[in-house]
Amino acid sequence: MSEATPGTAVSVRNVTKRFPGVVANDDVSIDFLPGEIHVLLGENGAGKSTLIGMLAGMQQPDSGEILVKGRPVRIGSPRGSLDLGIGTVFQHVLLVPTLSVIENLMLGGSRWRLLDRAPVLKRFQELSDLLGVRLDPDALVGRLALGEQQQVEIMRALWRGENVLILDEPTSMLTPQGVQDLGKVMKRLRDKGVAIIFITHKLAEAYEFGDRISVLRLGRVAGQLDKARLKSMTEAQITDEVLRLMFGGQKADSRDAETLLGRGGHLKRQARADRSKPPILAVKGVSTLADRGECPLVEVSFELWPGEVLGVAGVDGNGQKHLAEMLAGQRPAASGSIQFEGRDVTHEGVAQRRRHGFRYITDERLGEGTVGAFSVATNLVVKEIGVPPLWQRGVSRWDLIHGHAREQIKRHDIRTPSERTPIGRLSGGNIQKALLARELNGSSRLAIFNKPTYGLDLHNIRLARDRIAQCAEQGLAVILISNELDELLELSDRIAVMFRGRLSGVVPNEGNAERRIGLLMTGAEAA
Repeated sequence: MSEATPGTAVSVRNVTKRFPGVVANDDVSIDFLPGEIHVLLGENGAGKSTLIGMLAGMQQPDSGEILVKGRPVRIGSPRGSLDLGIGTVFQHVLLVPTLSVIENLMLGGSRWRLLDRAPVLKRFQELSDLLGVRLDPDALVGRLALGEQQQVEIMRALWRGENVLILDEPTSMLTPQGVQDLGKVMKRLRDKGVAIIFITHKLAEAYEFGDRISVLRLGRVAGQLDKARLKSMTEAQITDEVLRLMFGGQKADSRDAETLLGRGGHLKRQARADRSKPPILAVKGVSTLADRGECPLVEVSFELWPGEVLGVAGVDGNGQKHLAEMLAGQRPAASGSIQFEGRDVTHEGVAQRRRHGFRYITDERLGEGTVGAFSVATNLVVKEIGVPPLWQRGVSRWDLIHGHAREQIKRHDIRTPSERTPIGRLSGGNIQKALLARELNGSSRLAIFNKPTYGLDLHNIRLARDRIAQCAEQGLAVILISNELDELLELSDRIAVMFRGRLSGVVPNEGNAERRIGLLMTGAEAA
C-alpha cells in the first residue's frame, strides 16, 4: 500500500468500491491538500458520489485505505467523519427549517449542553468571522434565503474542526450572485488552510475557483491538472484537456464544450414564435393549495404561443413543482383559470388534457415517469392503455406493442438489451429517451419539461436539449423548468422567474437577461 504524500489533509489510496453489477471506484488514489480547492469533475456515474460517500462515512471501501493527516482511518459513520475534521455539505439542504440557526448547529451530538449558549455562540462567532458572513443565530432557518442556508450548512460541516470541507454540487441551487459569494467563502477558507473538495459539473466554476482538478472516468482517475499546470494553461486549453480526459481521448463536439463550460447562451436558438396570433395557453391568476413544507402557487399569470419556449427559472422549492403538476392536470387549481386554444381546461384532469395535446416530462424519471419493474415496451404505451390499435376490446395486442417499442427504440436510439427489459435497468439517459419518445409525438401540442437534463451525462444533456429545440421548431408550445440557467439561456424565448410561489417577472432572453434573472431569483426588482 502506497503512503500518503507528506502534508496531505486526506488521502485515498488504491480504493475500490463495488456494487452489484458495477465497479463504482476502481483503484482510486488521490491526495487532498490543506490550503487548496481541489475540484472533482466527471460524468454522472464516474464515481464522484461514491468517493465522497466513503469520505463522509456513509459507505466503506471494499479494498484500499483512507488516510487523514497520514494516518490510516476507518470512517464508520457520518459522525466519525466529522470527528476526523471532515465536513460534507450535500447538494440539497438538510437543515430543519422550523429550528433556529444555532439549534441546527447543535444537532447531531454537539458536545455542548442545549442551554449552555456561551461556548456555542463563541464557536458561531468564530465561524462567522472565518467565513466572512453575518447571520442572526436565533433566526429560523426556514426564513433564510437559500444562500444563507448554505452558509449554515458550511458552518455545521466545520463545527468540530476546520480541516476538510466537501462541497457536493453546491452551486446547483444558487443564483449567479450566490455562486460568486460561495466562491469568496471557499477562497477565504482555503487561505486559512482548509482542504476543500469541490464537486461540480460546470468547468467554468472549476476554472474560476479550483487550484487543482481531478477527472474521474468510469470509476478511475483519468488524469489530474495540478496548480502549476493550470496556471500555465488558457481556459480553452483546460477545456480541451478535461474533455479529452472525460471522454477517453475521443474528440468532443464543440457544443459539448459549451455545455461543460455552462455557457449554453452562446448556443442560443433562434426564436420563431409568431406572437401576433392569439396565445395557445393563457394562465390567469392561478393559485394552488399546498401540504406542509411545500410552496404553493400564488396568483400566477402568463401566456404562451405555439413554437415558443417559455423558460422557468428559480431556486428549487419556489413553486416550480406545483406549476408543472398544475399545468399537467395532476394538481387542481384552487383559484384562477387555464385557457387552452380558447377552451377553459381549468377543471380538466390528466387524461382530458392529454387528449388536447398536453404532455408532461417529469423530473422523477423512475417512479412518477416510469414503472421500473415494467418493460421498456410497456412503459412506452403505459399512458395509452386500452386505446386502439394496441388494444382491442380490452385485450392487449402484444405483438403490436412490442413492434411499436422496437420502432421507438431504433428511432430514438434507446440503448436497451430488448424491448422486454425492465426499464429500471437502463441508464438515466436512456430512460429519458424513452420518456421523450412516449410523450413527444404527432398529437403533442404543449410540452412541459421539468428539469429534463438533471442527472444526465454530457452526451444525453445535448440530446435532450436538441430535442426540446426541435419541439419548438415543429410548432409545439414549450414550458421549460430548469435549475440550469445556461440551459434556459440556450433554449428559451422568454424566461419567467419564480420566487415564493409567484412569478416575480418575465425577462426577454436578450442583452443583460442573466443579471435580471439573478435579481428576480432573490425577490429583488429587475434593474
